[in-house]
Amino acid sequence: MNDKRIAIAGAGIAGLTTALSLLQLGWKVDVYEQASQLGEVGAGLQISPNGTRILQSLGLENALRQVVSKAQGKEIRMWNTGQRWKLFDLGDDCLSRFGAPYWMVHRGDLHKVLLDAFNARSDAPVRLNARVVSAQSTSGGASFELQDGSRHTAYGLIASDGVHSVLREKLLGEDKAQFTGLLAWRGLVPIQSIASHLQAPVGTNWVGPGAHVITYPVRGGQLMNVVGIIEKEGWQGESWTEQGTHEELLQDFGHWHEDVLALMRKIEQPFKWALLGRTPQRGWAQGSICLVGDSAHPTLPFLAQGANMAIEDAAVMARCLDAYSTAPEAFEKFEALRWQRTADIVNRSSDNAKRFHNPQLSDANKAVDYVSTEWEPEKVRRRYDWLFEYDALKVTV
Repeated sequence: MNDKRIAIAGAGIAGLTTALSLLQLGWKVDVYEQASQLGEVGAGLQISPNGTRILQSLGLENALRQVVSKAQGKEIRMWNTGQRWKLFDLGDDCLSRFGAPYWMVHRGDLHKVLLDAFNARSDAPVRLNARVVSAQSTSGGASFELQDGSRHTAYGLIASDGVHSVLREKLLGEDKAQFTGLLAWRGLVPIQSIASHLQAPVGTNWVGPGAHVITYPVRGGQLMNVVGIIEKEGWQGESWTEQGTHEELLQDFGHWHEDVLALMRKIEQPFKWALLGRTPQRGWAQGSICLVGDSAHPTLPFLAQGANMAIEDAAVMARCLDAYSTAPEAFEKFEALRWQRTADIVNRSSDNAKRFHNPQLSDANKAVDYVSTEWEPEKVRRRYDWLFEYDALKVTV
């Protein structure tokens, strides 16, 4: 067993999955979280095989089976006519091709499973009200200060406290985020409140001119997660918890298909946030301090890979720390292994926004041909297989 302690700033999905991966390899971990309590934040996440195989390896499958939704497939629908195109099977075909399932889950449910597992396996609970405000790499590891003025040391410090991380700014400099001109709406709909034909366990991507809508079931099929993205100037708040109104939401999507409107009218509370784009940056690893997850490589959500990248990071980070004799060596190797893949995901996510919002979708004569061509099976395989095949548990470290 390793008696060296790793400090992790941030008890979100990246931080807790990294902590569990380290605990599994015999490390001791201290997790510092700035919030005063850990609760449900956010809504739906899609965990594809590249993520689920890691969660399975951490012994979390039985707990997660109680809360995930196993959607049968994914489909494209036309924004005004509702016409459908099947994308791919997410059931037996996904398992046979990639060796792991595809899960759709409420972020709060995944987070609770991770937190419960950490509390059961760690010798110290998550420390709340503990915001890391400064850190230095030292000859013996990492030294850092909390907002309450207390100072701490660790073998290495991993920053997983999100895109607004103090440590991200310290390592990478001032945030150079650019407003994308995209506004995101999200909300949750009780499944029993909607018509039966809208309850199908599938992930649906509605595409339209200048906007798209994603829907899929979460919480074991009890809720439908609804996300609408629209090109719109003005609102630039990046918080996930800014409340909007049904009136505003339907001003943006009121001309869409009735199935979309039926879902949006049933959202219990719509939330809105601006999507900011950030160019991939190097420099996550600096001495005994390293960024992971959104702190390292924030992305737009158009490949559904934000959480998966965090989970992959966790597995690779733990394996690197186990394979190298110092934290700086391990962190340098981690960045080298993860840089290109995460940069590719960030860049291709941006490309998907253009694909989902193509102006041809407003032309009845061109729209069907555009979707049929853009989402033909071979293109879909090229777009997604490289994501799902990646195995962070077998990458050579």
